[in-house]
Amino acid sequence: MLAVLRLAIGFVFLWAFLDKTFGFGYATTSSQAWINGGSPTKGFLISTQVGPFESLSHSIAGVWWANWFFMLGLLGVGLAVMAGVALRASAVAGTITLVMMWMVEFPLDRTLSGGGLSGSPNPIVDYHVIYALVLIVVAATSAGMTWGLGRWWAQLPYNREHSWAR
Repeated sequence: MLAVLRLAIGFVFLWAFLDKTFGFGYATTSSQAWINGGSPTKGFLISTQVGPFESLSHSIAGVWWANWFFMLGLLGVGLAVMAGVALRASAVAGTITLVMMWMVEFPLDRTLSGGGLSGSPNPIVDYHVIYALVLIVVAATSAGMTWGLGRWWAQLPYNREHSWAR
């Protein structure tokens, strides 16, 4: 079940990368796709209307480096987790990404900057927190050993000597 959980959470990240890159029409239309000149960060960051990070998120929305870091993070975490390699580093990178996204949506606030209700279903534990916990569990249990390249990865000379790289 941990291998299934690993593949599922890896696919969440990989799918987000693919949809934002190619615009399959789910969260991203073809015209908004990264390969067609769209910005993978602009829609999410500019739409925030809540919390202490609202102005910061608006200021980096669509900036080239934010797009590149975000997309490389989605791809790297997605591929590594699905392959079952570098799970500890992937769990850290993925958790940081998810915590930053949680902070941008800031579910602790009940009201939007315009005065309306935020509509947050749970002020503390939302899907960002659950996904981060899943990444941590997958890494902590070495879930890449089953249906993945984790055994091979762990036997590489550098990884044998540096457990953080597994």
